[in-house]
Amino acid sequence: MKVIISGGGTGGHIFPAVSIANALKAVDSSIEILFVGAEGKMEMEKVPAAGYKIIGLPVAGFQRRLTLKNITFFFKLAASMRKARKVVTEFNPDVVVGVGGYASGPVLRVASNKKIPSIIQEQNSYPGVTNKILSKKVSKICVAYPEMERFFPAEKIILTGNPIRQNLLEKVSREEAAKYFGLDPNKKVVFVTGGSLGARTINQGIQTGYQKLVDEGIQLIWQTGKYYYEQIKSAVPENDNIKIMAFVDRMEAAFSLADIVVSRAGASSISEIALLGKATIFVPSPNVSEDHQTKNAMALVKEDAALMVADKDVAANLVDKVLELLKDDKGLQSLQSNVKKFAMPDAAKVIVEELFKLVKQK
Repeated sequence: MKVIISGGGTGGHIFPAVSIANALKAVDSSIEILFVGAEGKMEMEKVPAAGYKIIGLPVAGFQRRLTLKNITFFFKLAASMRKARKVVTEFNPDVVVGVGGYASGPVLRVASNKKIPSIIQEQNSYPGVTNKILSKKVSKICVAYPEMERFFPAEKIILTGNPIRQNLLEKVSREEAAKYFGLDPNKKVVFVTGGSLGARTINQGIQTGYQKLVDEGIQLIWQTGKYYYEQIKSAVPENDNIKIMAFVDRMEAAFSLADIVVSRAGASSISEIALLGKATIFVPSPNVSEDHQTKNAMALVKEDAALMVADKDVAANLVDKVLELLKDDKGLQSLQSNVKKFAMPDAAKVIVEELFKLVKQK
């Protein structure tokens, strides 16, 4: 059996993709898996690190504002379609999975035209334009939120949840996690993450108010993202209560230690937080298509499963909201309990089962 998994761009697309690949290999180690990503994006580094081969397409996103980059968009798209046709023809997969991101579109379009069974793994509560278009062609659509028939053909939808990084489920004691970060297990901990690339406004908000946390004896694990690390490191004096890191390698330890998580509201982040049952303050990115992160976060907020601070209000409100929640034990417990209702731990396994069904029906 041969499988192509296409997409990427962010950890939110890449980690579910790798989880699906690992689940396939767990069922049958002889399955051949080829990833197709976008040249210059983080999947070209992360996928080989996970042990899989990847081919890059020259595809790029279309900018919604007037910019010279849009002149090259159509040339890159045409080149990507040609390369996608070549890759799909030569590899000759039995089934194709699209996880979102720039490379997903060309590969799924080629697969559909060749009548190869295909699946979209839609992570968000509000899908992007590409997946809406592709949904008419693909065989099945695996979703993480209910009521997605507003966007997709109802007969193709399977509610699976989002696959998560399996290492996050490793049991790490509070003492062991505290030792790894050099923190005190008896003090409260806030884990701040804007994702692997970082989030400028979250970093600015924490930089503005971190002293309030320190004054209250609150400890901070601060994943700045690679773009902001040097600037934050030089501006904020690290001490026994603050651990500033470009990227947290042992996320399972960070989540284990965290009393509160501050995070963007990407679909994969939400799925991981739900499974781990962490009290979270989401700061949705306003710079994503269809404002889907706000819609993701609101799905939890309206069920008292998370709190949210708008990106524009971070500087004024974020740290105060963190301190307020840390002093509210009942509120913390309520968030921890309610967010677990959104957990779907077998997502990768269910998606793999659907892939096998499609291959058998072929």
